[in-house]
Parts: sequence; structure tokens; C-alpha cells
Amino acid sequence: MKRRIPLFLAAASILALTGCTGSTGEEPKASSTPAAGVAECADTASGAASESVKVTGDVGSAPTVTIDGPVEAADKTERTVVTEGDGEAVEPGDSAKIAIAAYNSATGAALEALPYNAEQAVPLAVDDSQTLAAIVRGVECTNVGSRIVTVPSADDSFSAEAATQLGLGEGEGAVFVIDVLGIVPDRATGADQDAPAGFPTVELDDDGKPTVTIPEGDAPAELQIATIKAGEGAVVQDGDSVTVQYQGSLWASGEVFDQSWGKAPVSFQTTGVVPGFSKALVGQKVGSQVIAVIPPSEGYGEAGQPDAGISGTDTLVFVIDILDTISAPAQ
Repeated sequence: MKRRIPLFLAAASILALTGCTGSTGEEPKASSTPAAGVAECADTASGAASESVKVTGDVGSAPTVTIDGPVEAADKTERTVVTEGDGEAVEPGDSAKIAIAAYNSATGAALEALPYNAEQAVPLAVDDSQTLAAIVRGVECTNVGSRIVTVPSADDSFSAEAATQLGLGEGEGAVFVIDVLGIVPDRATGADQDAPAGFPTVELDDDGKPTVTIPEGDAPAELQIATIKAGEGAVVQDGDSVTVQYQGSLWASGEVFDQSWGKAPVSFQTTGVVPGFSKALVGQKVGSQVIAVIPPSEGYGEAGQPDAGISGTDTLVFVIDILDTISAPAQ
């Protein structure tokens, strides 16, 4: 039996414009659009539409939302800060952890596809090239701890196809209530640890991007995992939804075949990747950096992954920064 997709991955798939969740049994695939070089933070103004939505309740708990009549979207997205937080500021290019609820702008009814759930907060890139512009306009230039009402303009909202999938009819739009609960780090923050003898060596540049040097000799026949930065956060459990930075390279050549560095962190379930990658995550703490040497039996097997240049005999080397984890929902 397949596991139910966690809420935060379902919500992320609705709100994100690119990338995937890594739920196909392959290594996670990062967006090809760099997060760097994002435009300056736009301080989106409040307006009559966003101010007409009444919201009560505390940040971090489900809001009570009242929409008395149809909310007419303006030419520009409007944002009203209901509660102003005093935490870290959200900047373009960050990955913000948000709890979000969405409502039909015409009827006030909650959209079932985007129910509020702070227990499975959504990590989304604050970047128009990756995330729905209305969400970016809502959270950028705010502080952690803020609650925001966002009424998107037509240009910043869902496509007609996506709106139909969400149950929105002709002339109906969405109103978002967003709690900004945190900012996901973009690199591992744990204390440095020495890898055992015989492991590839890892050097990090100023941004945390790894360069891996493969030792001479044959690749090990068994899965090998080492913690090279020891974090102090929550422990990743089997079935959790994790957010990571990663780099994958081939033992035989040292060639990097895929990575999130220079793009954006990715989120996926530990059950949705090849066995060796999953085993490198489960039991580790958030903030850790892990190196995994994955033989074919724990990777893609005899079939390999030709599209990525991986043969059926290739041993893979992954460096993984564990940035966040969210527990799987009770079944």
C-alpha cells in the first residue's frame, strides 16, 4: 500500500511552479532555475481587497476567516499584515516555512486542497521562478511570526487550469492567509566531524557547496554512510518529509551528475528515493551533513539511470545537507 502524500508536499506541488517532490524512487531532482539573482524584495502594499478579509486567531493556529462578500482582485496583488512578527526577515531567495490556508474569493469557502496545517508547514522558495508569485508577494519583506492576508492579482494567481483543479469557477479567485513560521537554512550548520579512512574527502566553498575528491582504488561493495557535520535538530524518521541540499557524483570518474547547489533545496519523502539515499537520512539529525557511498544494489541496480549517465555498475557518492524534517501524518 502506498503512503498518503503529506500535506506539505501536496501544498508545495500546488504552489510551486517548477521542480518535483522526488517521489518516483529516484534521487531528488532540483529545479533547473537558480535561486540566486532574484529581484529585490517588493514591499507589497495593503488595499481595500486585502483589508476586507477579517482574520482572528494566533499565528501558528488555524485562523478564523470571514469574507462577507466577493473580494475583487486589484490590478496589483495586495497584502495586509494582520500580525507583525519580530523574527528574522524573509528575503528573496530564502526558503520560508509557511502555514497557508486558501479561500474562494467569491464565496468565502475554504479550498480543501490548501487547508491550514502548521504541523506540516510548507517550505517554499521565495522566488517568482519557482513559486506562485502571489505567495512570494505575500511573504517577502515580512518577519518570521507574521500572519498575512494576500489577495492576488490575475497575473500573480493560478493559471486557469490550476484554478479549475482547485474547484474555482469562472470569475472566482483565491484569498490566502499565510503564517510565516520560519526560514529553512540553506546549508548544514552542525559541528564538523572526521569521516572514516577511505571515504571521499569533501571541501566546502563559502556558500557551502561541496567539492568531492574520490580516493584511489575500487569502490566499496557495501553501502557506507558517515556524518561529517553533526546537527542538533530533530531526528529524521522513516517516512518523514525532508528538505535537503545535495550533490551526487560518480565514484568511477568523480563527475557530478546532479545537485541542488546553485538552484534550490528540494523536499521529498524518505520513502521516495533510492534505498541508499533513504538510509543516509533516517536516524540523522537536522543540521547534519552526511556522505553516502551507494553501490548499485542500494541505488539503481543493474538498470542504472541512463538519462543521468549512471550505468548499472556505477557506485554513487552523495553529500547531503539535512535542512528540515516533518513527521509523516498518522495513518
